[in-house]
Amino acid sequence: MAPQILLRTVFLVCIISVIQCRKHDGKDKPKWAKKDIGDYNEVDMERLLDQWEEDEEPLEPDELPEHLRPPPKIQFDPSAMNDPEQLLQMSKKGKTLMMFVKAKDKYTRDQVEAFTKLWQSALHNNHVQAERYMVDDHRAIFMFSDGSQAWEAKDFLVEQEELQDCAIDNRVYHGHHTPEGKQEARKKKTSSGPSKKKKKEEL
Repeated sequence: MAPQILLRTVFLVCIISVIQCRKHDGKDKPKWAKKDIGDYNEVDMERLLDQWEEDEEPLEPDELPEHLRPPPKIQFDPSAMNDPEQLLQMSKKGKTLMMFVKAKDKYTRDQVEAFTKLWQSALHNNHVQAERYMVDDHRAIFMFSDGSQAWEAKDFLVEQEELQDCAIDNRVYHGHHTPEGKQEARKKKTSSGPSKKKKKEEL
């Protein structure tokens, strides 16, 4: 008997023994279960597997593959209608999400590896879970199992002096210590200043 056939036969005998002990304790076995294992056909095999799986405990939602997990329950916040980023963050809750993190060119790979590791530890200490993978000398990927945490991580990372930028869902966020980041901060400050109408009212 070929090794594969022998292993398959042993495996089937073990399954049948467990099922028969579990399913037919004190009861008559069904006709198909009384067959010799060599006489099992495809239908009998299907019945065998169905009985094997019948009493299995269902997996918890967070143990299922991501595509089989139920969608997260999102509490709708009407105030978020004017904030697309907040809506996007809510939609990523419970889903895996990647963030690309780029350091300034002046740092070596060893330096980038060292401070991205420190950033990962700091995030972890603030209950933000992220896996870190270096992809080249100046870039790393931070992988979040709960994608909604990526924006909290972004708020921390853009404050780091060594950061050039980070990107979530194709949107780039420049570090606050870069020329681009400083320019964006000035524009934001200008756009959030008092309106002309309000200034006239104050006069």
